[in-house]
Amino acid sequence: MIIIDEKQEEVDISGFPTQAGIVPRPLFGSTDEESQTIDLERSYVTGHAVSPENSVEALQEWNNPPNNKWRVAATFYSFFVFGMNDGAYGALVPYLEKYYNINYTVVSLVFLSPFAGYTLASLVNNATHVKFGQRGVAVVAPGCHLLSYIVFVFHPPYPVLVIFFAIVGFGNGLIDGAWCAWLGNMKKANQVSGVLQAFYALGATISPLIATAMFTKGGLPWYSFYYLMVASSFVELVTSASAFWAQTGHVYLLENPRDPSSDTGRARQALKNKLTWILALFVFAYVGAEVALGGWIVTFMIKERSASSFDSGVSSTGFWAGMTVGRLGLSFLTARLGEFQSVILYLSISAGLELIFWLVPSFVVSAIAVAFLGVFLGPVFPTAIVMTAKLLPRDLHVGTIGFATAFGGSGGAILPFLVGVIAQNRGVKNLQPVILALLIVMGMLWVWLPVVGSKKRSTSTEDVTRDNDSTQ
Repeated sequence: MIIIDEKQEEVDISGFPTQAGIVPRPLFGSTDEESQTIDLERSYVTGHAVSPENSVEALQEWNNPPNNKWRVAATFYSFFVFGMNDGAYGALVPYLEKYYNINYTVVSLVFLSPFAGYTLASLVNNATHVKFGQRGVAVVAPGCHLLSYIVFVFHPPYPVLVIFFAIVGFGNGLIDGAWCAWLGNMKKANQVSGVLQAFYALGATISPLIATAMFTKGGLPWYSFYYLMVASSFVELVTSASAFWAQTGHVYLLENPRDPSSDTGRARQALKNKLTWILALFVFAYVGAEVALGGWIVTFMIKERSASSFDSGVSSTGFWAGMTVGRLGLSFLTARLGEFQSVILYLSISAGLELIFWLVPSFVVSAIAVAFLGVFLGPVFPTAIVMTAKLLPRDLHVGTIGFATAFGGSGGAILPFLVGVIAQNRGVKNLQPVILALLIVMGMLWVWLPVVGSKKRSTSTEDVTRDNDSTQ
């Protein structure tokens, strides 16, 4: 089906004729069997702008086209492995300290080194989509995981460990940006993105529980956990590559045509957008708070709440389990309240719970507070991605969301490292004021986000109106 201005003549799209200025947009699928809808919004036919009233942008669904069911399932599993990686930090840190005989500052390098990988991913994410499509992400990212975990199994010298954690960070940055952008533009995006992030939290819930049991009950060395990660990442590579193999760079360009009025590349256009940087800073603070809590909670409970190693590991599991419950259960509340109001509510409750966690010197109270902190902190990230997708044109989704999540995800490397440096000099108790400050910063950035977004949409509407007036 072709949707064009009613006043224009029928256009033959068999060769996608460039002389008429056609920008075809098959939104669904990558094979001949899958139905395709061509959206000509913001394109020109024989010199006339297609008015927004006469063009319809059809959004993909998790099960439409049919192949999306397997692709969405593959992204869910990939985020599950992603979560297993991040959730294990808390359980691993005390054992890495002992095995390598290093202090808090040095062991914190395993948090910092992924920053290099995340940064590189933020720079190449858009180019990867343009050249290799989603297939490139589906092969390279799980490949980075698999290679690194195989190296960890051989418990290499600590500097080698740090280098390969950076490679893990590169893979995480690619899938974080790619799959968040893709699912964030689907129908019922709040629910679908919530489930995606819930699989991340589920992986982060299970991994510290498994790792703690292996180390404390089984008496196994820290690197034994990575035998499990090797098997998990191998399955990730097979499922992701097979599901997205047809999604080439050519298909990506057809599904996401550039705005004809743009005179810059996709990546540069995204970087010039204020929304990109606001979202990047928001995600930086969010992921930093999330990983810092998950990564240092075991040490905090042992040092400040006099808990056993096993009980401390269980409290870490409670935090990530809360994340899972929040992302699954609160996504429906988010859809009812709206993205902006929901995040304000969740951040306010999270700040209150963080104060309880900080100021009440009881292990039981701290464990309960941190579990509920996970519940209300969990849906904040997917909600931010969905709102940003609504504020931006589709051709900027991968560039903006991909960069923001990959660069912002480096907060999960830098901020836990800084917590480690502070813990080395002033004690791990200083984790709590850092987390509270990050929640406040997130709230300030969130209030600013729709203000800038509404200005962008207003400017875009005015540009379309001027274009239509000039053709009459």
